[in-house]
Amino acid sequence: MTDEQLYPIGDVARRTGLSVSAIRFYSDEGVVPPTALTGGGYRLYDVEAIARLEFVRTLRDLGAGVEDVRRVLADEMSLHELASAHLVVVERQLRQLQGRRAVLRTVVGQGSSARRTALMHALVSLSDEDRERLLDDFWGEVTDGLAVHPAFVGQLHRMRPVLPQEPDTEQLQAWIELADLVQDADFRREVRTYFHTAFASAGAGRATSPEVMARVEAHRLIEVEAWEAERSGVEPGSPRGREIGGRLLASLAGLTGGTTDVGRALSEPDPVVDRHAREAVAEFEGVLERYVALMAAINRTEDVGTGASEAWIAAAVRAV
Repeated sequence: MTDEQLYPIGDVARRTGLSVSAIRFYSDEGVVPPTALTGGGYRLYDVEAIARLEFVRTLRDLGAGVEDVRRVLADEMSLHELASAHLVVVERQLRQLQGRRAVLRTVVGQGSSARRTALMHALVSLSDEDRERLLDDFWGEVTDGLAVHPAFVGQLHRMRPVLPQEPDTEQLQAWIELADLVQDADFRREVRTYFHTAFASAGAGRATSPEVMARVEAHRLIEVEAWEAERSGVEPGSPRGREIGGRLLASLAGLTGGTTDVGRALSEPDPVVDRHAREAVAEFEGVLERYVALMAAINRTEDVGTGASEAWIAAAVRAV
């Protein structure tokens, strides 16, 4: 191929991979006109025109419209502008396809009915604002009238998943299930009943104040640290174990206001108190366990234990 040589449309089709009819179309539309015509009216193309046709094919394969291609070739639109605009469209289409894939995988795995399939597709197609409104409605209903500090209600409202911009199928499937769960009337009633029962005491407002909740959160972090220490093989009687045990004692003393023999309570748990504590944890997990698990699957949060074993904590406290 030389710069001066002209090629008939059949040769151009073979070189560019475009059909003869497509090359004629781009010519008739003024996108890539022929370089010259033979005496019989046949179209001829030089090297530059062939290169432009190959560029047109690339843009069309990427989904660009004819008018956009024409504007790029006429220098009315830069390639960067076209690519940026089209990238937005492609990413939106990709998210839609990922959503459809999640619905289809769920249908295949669960054998869902036509009505439920339509519902799942609607759930996965919700906008970010719609998802927020759905969760706002759920938490608003289950905490309505709760006699606790307003900041605690706000903390509960923030207990929600955040679907990333490019979720994978597992995250989308978890979102479908969670969205379905928070719309279930029985689940809402169960969660509402749990909260209103658990915080029915007269002191619930004080117990859920920001100051108290901050101390509770600080204590939780120490418990997580103890769990990680035990999992890593740290002995409770070692310097590290004693240090954690000491901070657990100090933290609990702050939570109880010094009204309880914290050291004895940790090293020699009261069977009755221990049973009630276990029942409270079991009730919470029974009510919100699935919600929390789905939220963790969507947020991709690490599965962290709630605390070290009672035996490890008791030994660490006794060693202090």
